[in-house]
Amino acid sequence: MDLEKRPAPGAEPQRPPEHAEGCLAVAVRVPVRIVALVLVVPVRLAWDALAAAGRFVYRGALRPVGRGVAAALTWLFRAVFVWPWVGLWRYGVAPLATGLVWLGRVLFVAPAVWLYRSVLAPVGRGIAAGVLGAGAGVAWLARTLLVTPAAWLWRCLAVIPARWFHARALTPLGHALAWLARGLGAGATAAGRAIGAALVWLCKAVFVWPWVGLWRYGVVPLGGGLAWLGRVLLVAPAVWLYRAVLTPVGQGIAWCCARIGAGVARLAVGVWAGVSWLAVGVWAGVSWLAGGFWAGASWLGRGFWAGVSWAGRGFWAGVSWLGRGLWAGVSWAGCGFWAGVSWLGRGLWAVVVALCRWVLVVPAVAVWRRVLVPVGRALAVVAREVGAALGHAWRVAGYVSLAVGRFLARLLRWIFVEPARWAYRSVLTPVGHVVRDTVWRPAAKAVREVRATTRQALASARASVRRARADVRRTLFGAPARPRRAPVEPSPALVEARPTPVPVARRELDAPEPRNLEKNPGSAVSPPVRG
Repeated sequence: MDLEKRPAPGAEPQRPPEHAEGCLAVAVRVPVRIVALVLVVPVRLAWDALAAAGRFVYRGALRPVGRGVAAALTWLFRAVFVWPWVGLWRYGVAPLATGLVWLGRVLFVAPAVWLYRSVLAPVGRGIAAGVLGAGAGVAWLARTLLVTPAAWLWRCLAVIPARWFHARALTPLGHALAWLARGLGAGATAAGRAIGAALVWLCKAVFVWPWVGLWRYGVVPLGGGLAWLGRVLLVAPAVWLYRAVLTPVGQGIAWCCARIGAGVARLAVGVWAGVSWLAVGVWAGVSWLAGGFWAGASWLGRGFWAGVSWAGRGFWAGVSWLGRGLWAGVSWAGCGFWAGVSWLGRGLWAVVVALCRWVLVVPAVAVWRRVLVPVGRALAVVAREVGAALGHAWRVAGYVSLAVGRFLARLLRWIFVEPARWAYRSVLTPVGHVVRDTVWRPAAKAVREVRATTRQALASARASVRRARADVRRTLFGAPARPRRAPVEPSPALVEARPTPVPVARRELDAPEPRNLEKNPGSAVSPPVRG
């Protein structure tokens, strides 16, 4: 029995996992799967039984009841909340709103539109034209009397003294401050270099020189010995094998391949020579035509580009020379001070980083690699196997539940359904046919005959009443005068085009009744009455 699910016909085959399983996974897998199967099978059987019962109750009881309740609540909601408001809106609010809109349009909108178009718009245009003219005059007067004198006073009283103050006072003061900053930067640089040298020597003595000694006097001699041993045991035999065995064999194979390749190459060279000679001739003609056109276009483009680039280089040289001069003055003053501070900060940062690394990072990495990672891998293997076992047990329980369900369904079918079908086919159907043929059809035929006779009698009575009423009217009031019209004969084309009526077969009263496929024989069409 295959306990795994078979793949679908169009599905791709599952690839085996790439990672190798360890002894822990193999040791945990079998007992965990056995325990999971024993625990999951009853749960799956109970779950499938509850699901089947729930589907039956939902389809047979809850869904019809819910539909009925929903229909009743929908009708009640519409009757209470929707239809009164719809009637009020349709027969009350909508006509009233239409009348109010028409009244507002007649009383307010039309007079307001006439007032705006005939009175307010012309008056507003005149006021706007006057205001624009007055504003233009006021603006010219203000510009002449206020703006021009104020600009002259600002230039004489503020701009010219500010320029003189900048040239005579601020510039010398800035030069003095720059010289002072250069001196302070040089002193800070010298102090920082001395402190950095001391810290570097201390770091080398504590962290570098012990490891260098270990490497030079421990690791290097040991590595030399291992290298000599590997050279004697591995390299020398490998070199002998390469020189005495592999090289002669390879040279023989290479000689054979060279001879075969030389023959193939000569054949290919001959074919290639013919093809290349033909292609060179064609390419020479095409390239000569294209070269002449390209030479003229490139000469014209180089001349134009030389003129534009010469003008651009001159302008860029002037701008860049001015910018470099300004930037050199500012950057030279700040670089000295920043170099000293950054050098001192780098030394302190290197010391702090080294201490944090050996105090915090290295122990944490050791705990992670030696303790947490192995424990986590073991827990991951156990969790993966438990999950796989639960999934496997759930699928097996599904197969078991399916088999039990099919067995119970077949048992119920044998006990209830098959006897009921046999009783319906062998007992009820013949009895029903006998009752239909001997009782129901003759009764229905008699009812139809009575109905036809009654209908015919009622039609005769109505016709007699109509004739009597017509005779009374003719006796009392006389017959109405009707003009006689000459019969109009139709044209031959119309007579030919008119379709010939097909006689319809009438059913006699005593004709045999047609068979009806429905169970209710009363749904058959009653025969028409002759007359």
